[in-house]
This record gives sequence, structure tokens and C-alpha cells, in this order.
Amino acid sequence: MTRVLIVDDDQDHAESLADVLDMRGHQTELAFSGEEALELVRARDFDFVLLDVKLPGINGVDTFLELKTIRPGAKVMMMTGFSVEQLVAQAIEAGALGVLYKPFATVKLLETLSEQVKQRGRVLVVDDDPDFVDSIVPTLEGANYEVCVAETGAEALEKLKHEQIDCLLLDLRLPVLSGPELYARLVETGRAVPTVLVTGGNDDAQPGDRLKPQLNGMLFKPFDPNVLLAAISSAVERSQAA
Repeated sequence: MTRVLIVDDDQDHAESLADVLDMRGHQTELAFSGEEALELVRARDFDFVLLDVKLPGINGVDTFLELKTIRPGAKVMMMTGFSVEQLVAQAIEAGALGVLYKPFATVKLLETLSEQVKQRGRVLVVDDDPDFVDSIVPTLEGANYEVCVAETGAEALEKLKHEQIDCLLLDLRLPVLSGPELYARLVETGRAVPTVLVTGGNDDAQPGDRLKPQLNGMLFKPFDPNVLLAAISSAVERSQAA
């Protein structure tokens, strides 16, 4: 069930949208101000947020910017009945999906929702640090990636042999079978997938030529979740285009 947050100070409009979405099997919650919306987002995750630009108190764009710091993977569509191109452009530049101009046909909202909440791809996270894994899995799942985890290179190798993986998020430092060794083995056997390398320090060996065929970048812990999502998105798009 898709969880949708509707943020609009026009209660009648918000409730009419909620009625349509509820009838289509989505689970909706309403907020009538930016402050109220942020409290809800801090308490739980949503698959999609429909956010009005004009709100009392903190406006929709400032609400969006704060929301993205709380839930970096949030999918947000702005809506407005006013000419506020500068505010809308600011939101889109910061990562909003786009804007719906009121009044809009509910079929347009349903099409947008269906397109944006579908599964984007399967990511295999290979890291033996459970705290790190626990910190990034919600971010990836919030961005609609299916996530599986392996703690060792050997475990990852088995998953890659038997499961469809679109992107590999690979720690360079792994016990027994290291990240570079695992990656090199995948390349040699023709099983390499687009890969984002992760390292905890500058003393790790830099990836050599044998790591480059599917390499999609390197991230140094700790990193901005939005940087992670950009790297994963690029890798998954590369995989699905192949």
C-alpha cells in the first residue's frame, strides 16, 4: 500500500484528493501547514508527498528543503494555483519531481503517483559494518529501491550468481574476500554490474584498471545521502539501459 502525504492549507482540496487516492487503494494523511507536515515526516516515512507551494507560516518550498534533510529519498511533487515560477524553480532545482498547477485532473495525479512510486531497481549493499548498513538501507528503500545486503564478499558473490542485481554498493574493506578482489572476480567471470565503491578512509587502495569496466564512482564515508542516491540512480540507469 502506497503511503501518501497531502500538504495543503485548502482543506476541501486536500480532502477531495485524499478521497480519490483512498478509493484507489492508497493510504493518505493530511497536513494543513508546513510545520505539521514536517512533524509527520519526522515520525514516519511516506512513499509520495504532494506539497502545496503556498502555505501559512513556513512556505511550501522551505518545507520541501527541510523535508529533504529529514528524508533525503522522499519523492515530492509540488502543486500551486498561483504564478510562483521562482519558488517552483527553486524547489525543482533542489530535487522536487515537478509541479501540478491547480486545478488539475485527478487522473494526472494518479498517473504521476503510479510512475513515481514504482520499484526503481535492485541494489546489493556489501558491507560488514551493521551500523552503516542500517543507516543507508532506509534511504535507499525510501527512494523505491529494493535492497538486499551481504556482509562478506563470498556472500555477495553467491547473491550475484543467483539473483538479478542492478547496482552493487561495495565496501573496499571486507574480511577474507576484499571489495577489489570480489569486483575483479566479477569482471573476470562476466558478472560485473554497475558498482559504487565505498571507503572509510584515504588509506584504501585506489581502484585500478581492473575495477573500471562497470565502476560508477567512489564515496568516502561519511557522505551526503543525496550524493549516494545520485550515484545509485546513475548506476541503476546504466544497468537497465544495457
